[in-house]
Amino acid sequence: MSTSRFALFVDLENCGAKAATLNNILDKVKIRGDILLGKVYGYTDRFSDLKEVLLSNTFTVVPSIRYGFAQKNNADIMLVIDALEVAYTNPLIDSFCIVSGDSDYTPLVGRLKSMGKFVLGISRSEVASSIFINACNEFQFLETVSSVSRDKRTRKAQSKDEPLDDAGLNKLLEGILSEQTDEDEMYASELKGVLLRLRPDFNEKSFGCASFGKLLNKLAAKFGTIRVKSDNYNVLVSLNADAPEEGSTKKLTAENWRAAFTEQLQHYKDDGFERINPSILKADIQAAYPDFTERSIGFKRFSDVLKQMERDGLLALEMDEQKNMLIKML
Repeated sequence: MSTSRFALFVDLENCGAKAATLNNILDKVKIRGDILLGKVYGYTDRFSDLKEVLLSNTFTVVPSIRYGFAQKNNADIMLVIDALEVAYTNPLIDSFCIVSGDSDYTPLVGRLKSMGKFVLGISRSEVASSIFINACNEFQFLETVSSVSRDKRTRKAQSKDEPLDDAGLNKLLEGILSEQTDEDEMYASELKGVLLRLRPDFNEKSFGCASFGKLLNKLAAKFGTIRVKSDNYNVLVSLNADAPEEGSTKKLTAENWRAAFTEQLQHYKDDGFERINPSILKADIQAAYPDFTERSIGFKRFSDVLKQMERDGLLALEMDEQKNMLIKML
C-alpha cells in the first residue's frame, strides 16, 4: 500500500494548546501517513510548554502578534494562503490535515479536494461547524482523538519518554490496527512502518526477538488481542475478534452511573476541554460500557440523563448559536 504524505496545519487556539493533545493529533495523522510539513498558527509565550513537541516534529511556528480586533482573521488567512501554496508548489504532498472547525475553511477544503488532495479535519466538538465537517474527506473530533485508554498502565506505556514494554507495545499495535478503515488486516511490513513513525526508536531486538514477525507471534501468544497469519510468504496482522474487550464485564446501574459519568467528564477537563458535544460523552460511555442504554439507568433519553446531572450540580447545559446543546464542565 502507498503511504499518504501529509501537510499539517494547526490552529493552536482550537486544539487547546496542550502538549498531550498535540501529541495525540500527531499520532492520529502518523497512523495515516508521513508528515512532510507541519505549521502552527497563533503561537505566544503562553504556549511555551509545546516547544519540545514543536521542535521534535520540525514544525514551523507562526507567532500571534496582537493588534486590533482582526488578529483571528489574519491567522485564518495566513493558514489558507500557506495551504494553497503547498498544494500548488509541493507535488509530494497528497493529503492535508487542518486542525480547526471554522466554516471559513470550507472553500479551502473544496479547492484542495478539487486538486485531488485528501483532507482530514480535526476540531473540538464545541466549535466544529457542520459545514466544515461535511466538506472534509474525513473528520475527527478532538475529544475522540484524545480519548485513548486512560488507565495508569497504558498512560505510562504510551509515554514517549518511557521505553516500551510488551504490554505498551501491544496496546500501541492495537491502536494502529483499530484505526484501519479500509481493511481489517495489515501487512506486517506496513504495520512496522506505521510503528516507526510513531516510535522512531523502536527495535524488535529490544524485545528479545530477531525479527518483527517473531515479535508479533510473541505478543499474540502472550496477550491474545492480535492475530497473526501467513499468506503466500507475507505476514498479515489483525485484531483478534474473539478476544474479550477490556471493561466488557463492567455495567452501569442506577447506583453507579453518576460516578462513571463524572469520571469521564473529569477526563475531558484534564485534557483541557471546557465544553463538549453530548454525542462525544455518549460515545465514550458506550465504549467503556458496551451494554449501556438510557433505560438501564432509569431514563428514556440521553438528554434526560444530562438534565438530571445538571440538577445534581455535576455539569451545566448550554446552547450554541445554532441551538445545539453543549455540556460545560464544572
